[in-house]
This record gives sequence, structure tokens and C-alpha cells, in this order.
Amino acid sequence: MTVPVLELNHVAIHVKDLAASQHFYGDVLGLPLLPRPDFNFPGAWYAFGRQELHLIEETALAETDRHNHHFALLVEDTYAVRAELEKRGFTQFDSHGLRPDGAVQLFFRDPDGYRIEVTSAPPAK
Repeated sequence: MTVPVLELNHVAIHVKDLAASQHFYGDVLGLPLLPRPDFNFPGAWYAFGRQELHLIEETALAETDRHNHHFALLVEDTYAVRAELEKRGFTQFDSHGLRPDGAVQLFFRDPDGYRIEVTSAPPAK
């Protein structure tokens, strides 16, 4: 029997400076802020589509390279996303280009160094 997964519900990441991360995810990326239960630790929840991003503040978060952690957001047009981010003053992109199957990927990092991929779907065959 397989595990009956309905969908990915959320991704949770620990962040050193909650205010900086809220600015990045809320103001720069424009993700909608969601209501959050009254946990006994600081954090914030954001929506990306039907899934959620949960930020958990950890002020003692160690500085480290987080290049091996990333999540991907599916969009219609990565070039339009890049233009919008640049309009909002964000210009620190890692790469932008074609994947071998024709999808277009845009990579950048959040304030804690987590890698974010914004990708389009590959062309229909």
C-alpha cells in the first residue's frame, strides 16, 4: 500500500531575523501572509498557491552555506517574475536559463541563504 499523500502542505525553514525574512517573502516576493496559530515561538506563515511557507525564527541560527536546500515555485513566466523582482529592487540572482526539458529556471537566495527556484513548466509535447 502506498501512503495516500494528497499534496505538499507546507515547507518550514528556520530564519535568523524574522523581520528581514518577512520583508523578503512578503514585500519582495509578494507572498500573501496567512494567519498563524499562537505558538510559543516567533514565526510567520505565507501562501504560495495552495501550499504554505512556514518561517520559524531561530536567532541562534548558525551561519552556513544552505546551497543544498531549495524549494521551487511554479510560475507562468520566469522572465516576468525577474522583471518584477528587479522593479522591487531585488537583483541578486544566481542563474536564469533553460533546463534540458525546456522549462526555464530562475535561482536566487533569501536573507538566510536558502536557494529559491522559480520555474516554468516545460513546453507541452
